[in-house]
Amino acid sequence: MTTAMITGATAGIGAAFARRLAKDGHDLVLVARDSSRLQDAATELHDRHGVEVEVLAADLSEEGGIASVERRLGDRRAPVDLLVNNAGFGNKGRFLEVSMADELTMLKVHCEAVLRLTSAAVAGMRERGRGGVVNVASVAAFVPRGTYGASKAWVVQFTQGVARDLVGSGVRLMALCPGFVRTEFHERAGMGTDNIPGWMWLDADKLVNAALADLARGKSLSVPDPRYKVLMGAVKLAPRGLLGGITSKTGRKYGPQ
Repeated sequence: MTTAMITGATAGIGAAFARRLAKDGHDLVLVARDSSRLQDAATELHDRHGVEVEVLAADLSEEGGIASVERRLGDRRAPVDLLVNNAGFGNKGRFLEVSMADELTMLKVHCEAVLRLTSAAVAGMRERGRGGVVNVASVAAFVPRGTYGASKAWVVQFTQGVARDLVGSGVRLMALCPGFVRTEFHERAGMGTDNIPGWMWLDADKLVNAALADLARGKSLSVPDPRYKVLMGAVKLAPRGLLGGITSKTGRKYGPQ
């Protein structure tokens, strides 16, 4: 039986990964900040699917939190076969309206934590000749839209670059780029969602099913919905200047800055 670790595991996309992987028979290591929510999730998944569920309370915006997860990933006695780097958040406000401390915290969670946890996981996976890493990014990675989009663009480039470096090793890496998903993300950032068109919303469980299918196919990039595939195709064709103006306006209306 294999073991999967999921960061940001108590809600949204992370919780959907936990449900699907537990259903498939994987033991789990759930990582999040809230100990009580972690314990509740672990109990439910164990009782429903009969898998072993370990919990690790860690704040990935802090050095100690990242280091504790690195140590767990480096434990050769209990190897992690699949890592899902899902933890993340958005800041409400335009550039210079968000404090520098909050901007740097975002980069620590979205970039530094992803870099360090991926490195810690892949070292053991390469030795064993098998394993996988899913780094959750966003379709915001493909448009010019502030710190959030820039951090997610870094995740995509980093993941695809490492995937190429590890070809033939038995280790797969994939950047997952969803659009709007019904999670706690916007509520936590204090962003309203009433004006987001209904067709733009994705279901977290369906998204995870599509993502895992793409990982099994060996893809290094997954945009797991036909609607967003079409939108991203249009983005590639749009002039960069025009795209910047459109995304600036829609970003303030719909999403993180």
